[in-house]
Amino acid sequence: MVAYFSMEIGIDPDVPTYAGGLGVLAGDFVRAAADLGLPLVAVTLLHRKGYFRQRLDPRGGQREEPAEWNVEAHLDALPARATVTINGRPVVIRAWRRRVAGLGGAAVAVYFLDTDVEENTNDDRALSHFLYGGDAAYRLAQEAVLGIGGVRMLRALGYDHVHRFHLNEGHSALLVLELVSERLRAAGRATAGEDDIDAVRQMCVFTTHTPVPAAHDQFPPDLAERVIGAHPMSQLMHRCCYGGALNMTYLALNFSRYVNGVAMRHGEISRRMFGGYHIDAITNGVHAAGWVSEPFRALFDRHIPGWRADNFSLRYAVSIPTPEIWDAHVAAKLELLEFVNRHQSPPFDPAVLTIGFGRRASAYKRADLLVSDPARLRAIARAAGGLQVVYAGKAHPRDEEGKRIIERVLRAREALGTDVPIVYLEDYDMAMARMLTAGADVWLNTPHPPLEASGTSGMKAALNGVPSLSVLDGWWIEGHVEGVTGWAIGSDGRMPRAETTDNAAHAAALYDTLERTVAPLFYHNRDGFTTVMRYAIALNGSFFTAQRMLQEYVAKAYGAGAIRHPASAPEPPREVVTA
Repeated sequence: MVAYFSMEIGIDPDVPTYAGGLGVLAGDFVRAAADLGLPLVAVTLLHRKGYFRQRLDPRGGQREEPAEWNVEAHLDALPARATVTINGRPVVIRAWRRRVAGLGGAAVAVYFLDTDVEENTNDDRALSHFLYGGDAAYRLAQEAVLGIGGVRMLRALGYDHVHRFHLNEGHSALLVLELVSERLRAAGRATAGEDDIDAVRQMCVFTTHTPVPAAHDQFPPDLAERVIGAHPMSQLMHRCCYGGALNMTYLALNFSRYVNGVAMRHGEISRRMFGGYHIDAITNGVHAAGWVSEPFRALFDRHIPGWRADNFSLRYAVSIPTPEIWDAHVAAKLELLEFVNRHQSPPFDPAVLTIGFGRRASAYKRADLLVSDPARLRAIARAAGGLQVVYAGKAHPRDEEGKRIIERVLRAREALGTDVPIVYLEDYDMAMARMLTAGADVWLNTPHPPLEASGTSGMKAALNGVPSLSVLDGWWIEGHVEGVTGWAIGSDGRMPRAETTDNAAHAAALYDTLERTVAPLFYHNRDGFTTVMRYAIALNGSFFTAQRMLQEYVAKAYGAGAIRHPASAPEPPREVVTA
């Protein structure tokens, strides 16, 4: 049995317990586990007020509103309770459950931890309200609920035979302290020895998701002692702290038998960041059946029966006639533009090359790179026959630079006017992502290398025959075949993977590729463009899937003992099922 811990899990657009790529990836992980029939259980927080609803004013100013949702309509309440001491007070935790059904009838139970119960103080009741909200003390308290409380809740639910605890990012790293404490309580000892540490290490797997230093949580020791108390942390301080702070990444690294990054390049970067640790790589993937649009589902069902159960069979897309691929794409594009045109005047034209960009608005993702030279972009559009751009993405409420990027995009929209129509869709979520990744003609990705750990939006686009135009970073280093699966920004060899390349140089390379290669192919060689679409499916859509990703985790991280179905594992009842 594997217990998968993640601060956010994107199960359903109506269950806004995710912020972006990490949570959506976790949801795809759970769906793939259910499809494969793996004995896996997932643990996360409830986030009653979600991440936030994004509202944009005409100038691009972002306003955040609580993402209220009806918990009872989507989850089953459970009677089990667990208690964690936080800030010197006992905090009672209850769990809600959502069962995620797989293709073969197996299901994975996802448990959402909730502190909003009458026994708790008002402050403690709010601990499970906001995803990534509050100050450092609030964040650490949440991580105690997830890590320590999550282990205790699994025991309360009867999960006594968990062989592997999978830490999806460092947010849940405190669970290792609870596992050490369990051993001490069972043995009647107060002090942890090397045998205890080794035993816990053999149970844990850690996936790190980002090379951005600010994303690795760390807390001052005095705050940690105040929030979570002594626990066994005081004994294990040398294994918990780095640079004088409780560092959740180092805690996870020191207590995990297997550690991985989420792309081959990210594995390299992580080994540089964390010298002395063996860090492997398992490249992320997306849940194929969940991200393929309806027109392409019908197309695949006609030509590749069984593709849902065997994602690798999508390689046979090489035999699908290109006119049928184009027809399916047009249907997906019309669905996107129908949605866009509710927010856009004058309306977007289905005949015009449409660029899609849907990412979290943050400095390193550089959403504004495409519009950094409006005059150049305008000239390209006029010469090519037209360009139009669909943007979407939220900035973290405290990310001022991310918010300024949105504002710069909106200013460029005003400057470009009808020469290059731009729309910025507000409140990006999973449902919108499905439309955008399927309906764009080209998927744009412009991270500052090497800060893109993996990225999965381009994988979703590839499943729908949408080729990528991307900086060579993250997964695209593995998926890129120039002119075959898409195009690299800087593919002339001067700057791929260059970690010191400035924005102006990358913008110039982007404009060159768009002007000389992508737009002419789209407008003047439709069969050539649809051939690229076909290879995007056959080469990238077939490989960068959550099914392949899970198979790698089983082979590399979990081991045979972890994936046996224990007879004593509780079987969740079947009240709520989501495909």
